[in-house]
Amino acid sequence: MIDVLKRIEELKNLHGWSEYTLAEKSTLAQSTISSWYRQNMLPSISSLEKICNAFDISLSEFFAEDNDAIYPTDQQRELLKAFSLLSPNQKDLLIKFLKEK
Repeated sequence: MIDVLKRIEELKNLHGWSEYTLAEKSTLAQSTISSWYRQNMLPSISSLEKICNAFDISLSEFFAEDNDAIYPTDQQRELLKAFSLLSPNQKDLLIKFLKEK
């Protein structure tokens, strides 16, 4: 099971953000974030959604155990974005093409 506060700390460090910066980008009060750590409390789902939005990740990415799923490269993001714009038929053809290689 994931340690929510530890994951927030990891993401904050990965982005080089202070607690203040995270508060600004997530629109949460810095005192709220500080209290989670001081009182060893878990954030509410709505607060966690704001945290995820600040880091530009989904809740599922936040809770993923595989770090590669959480931190895709710029090239992977570009590929996923392009894939999402394809029609279902184009997606099937692309997958078929990639499997043949």
